[in-house]
Amino acid sequence: MKFAFARTDIKKIARILEVQPKKIGDGVRFEILNAPRSSRLSVEIYSGIDIGLRKGNLISVYTAASHLQLHYCTGYVVSAILGEVTFIGESNGKLSGLTIERGGGCSLYANVDRAILSGDFTRLGPEVMLSGIALSLTESVLLPLPLAGNKTSSNVQKRRKRSG
Repeated sequence: MKFAFARTDIKKIARILEVQPKKIGDGVRFEILNAPRSSRLSVEIYSGIDIGLRKGNLISVYTAASHLQLHYCTGYVVSAILGEVTFIGESNGKLSGLTIERGGGCSLYANVDRAILSGDFTRLGPEVMLSGIALSLTESVLLPLPLAGNKTSSNVQKRRKRSG
């Protein structure tokens, strides 16, 4: 596991969401209340816990109508201007992002091809464009791309040829 949430990360997230974290077992919880909309959203962060056979970071979101989880969170990005935190999970060139808004909104983008982030958004359909734009904010925390000719890179290419 390369990334783990530190106390400074939790403080940074708390500043953006404008709520204080509460310690719960091995994790922390942020409870966001939006009185005008009569809604509540809870976010829990568990750092370095057992997830199956590996250790990783788990982000859980609870609302009155849903429960979302991001397993193996590899980083996050905060935006003070937008008032949101986007948690990222990356594996084999695919990204999943869980965005939590200060006002209690939540968006999930799952299994997004990383190449979309660096492309021309105007060439994407509107139904795909939003995920590319939203996740492009996370490029600064993404894992380095494998170099061409690298064993990992060639294995990915072989799998793509077999599946396509």
